[in-house]
Amino acid sequence: MNPHHPIAIVGGGLGGLTLARVLHVNGIDAPVFDLDPSADARAQGGMLDIHDDTGQQALRQARLHDAFLAKVHPGGQALRVLDQHAAVVHEEADDSAGTRPEIDRGHLRDLLLGSLPDGAVRWASKVTQARPLGDGRHEVALADGSVFTTDLLIGADGAWSRVRPLLTDARPAYSGISFVELDLEDADRRHPEAAALIGGGMFFALGDEKGFLAHRETDGSLHLYVALRADEAWLGTIDFADTAAAKQAVLAHFPNWDSALRRMIADADGALTPRWIHALPAGLTWQSRPGVTLLGDAAHLMSPFAGEGANLALFDGAELARHLLAHPDDHCAGVRAYEQEMFARAGEMAGESARALDVIFHPEAPAPLTDMFRGLRATGH
Repeated sequence: MNPHHPIAIVGGGLGGLTLARVLHVNGIDAPVFDLDPSADARAQGGMLDIHDDTGQQALRQARLHDAFLAKVHPGGQALRVLDQHAAVVHEEADDSAGTRPEIDRGHLRDLLLGSLPDGAVRWASKVTQARPLGDGRHEVALADGSVFTTDLLIGADGAWSRVRPLLTDARPAYSGISFVELDLEDADRRHPEAAALIGGGMFFALGDEKGFLAHRETDGSLHLYVALRADEAWLGTIDFADTAAAKQAVLAHFPNWDSALRRMIADADGALTPRWIHALPAGLTWQSRPGVTLLGDAAHLMSPFAGEGANLALFDGAELARHLLAHPDDHCAGVRAYEQEMFARAGEMAGESARALDVIFHPEAPAPLTDMFRGLRATGH
């Protein structure tokens, strides 16, 4: 007989783990099925600014806020904005009392993983299909041939969710922005020029609908995204297996940029990684259906330019748990209440992310971005 789980979570990212943790501290254990073979199978990305009203609130509900504060990156809230000639046009020092402290994504994920009981995450569990059985129950098939059933299936499985088609035909679309991701390791010693240019926190160098987005990591490296408006096919024309050739292909788009900025591409350590930026339609909703829902990128994938994706995933997980706990005998009521609130906040943030994309990649950048930051500072945000 196939195993049955009252609640099953697909996806061991920040949102799925937060959901599992908040349920766990309230006496409910729900397995998390993740496709990775182990917790450390792949790098988890760069720094995240965790917002007081969403991400941090979720961590409070998970009883992990103090542990989170012990892991934040000192100095990480600093900000520098440059133009394409490497002239600083806006700068803010780190505010240790700020409401958006930075943390390494991997450290945050490790904190959540360590807060769950052994065996809570079922590694190497790639979902290949999910189908309704009636009465709100679902059957889920895994790549290893095993199958389980559940009364409540929660898709926390990211941009290309296997659970989402149960609720909507919507799929992510290319945003018009392509990234090339790279690292400068041991930056203060090996790349002092870049380290001085980027500073201790978030960094933008922008112009002509393209730019460099970077931040300093807790291990002393610099994590950099070279970004530009480009045809969706552009990244596919570059042979990223040939790092030297890939660097030249990217540099060709920055011919008149300051040499110190160009050297960050030329001096990158290791391979370059292509990233297509996709988004679901802003304001996406669906008709609530028994026994299934979504959270995080599976529900509202958006561009990263408002810094909301991880925060909303954390908050979704905590809020879904809260609504389920408030309706212990009626999962459908809990899911409906969660979805209505999630649709509203996700729609607002998706619109904000789309607007931020246009600000960052504006033909007159960086002026629109500096105006935005100064406006936020003037209003105390």
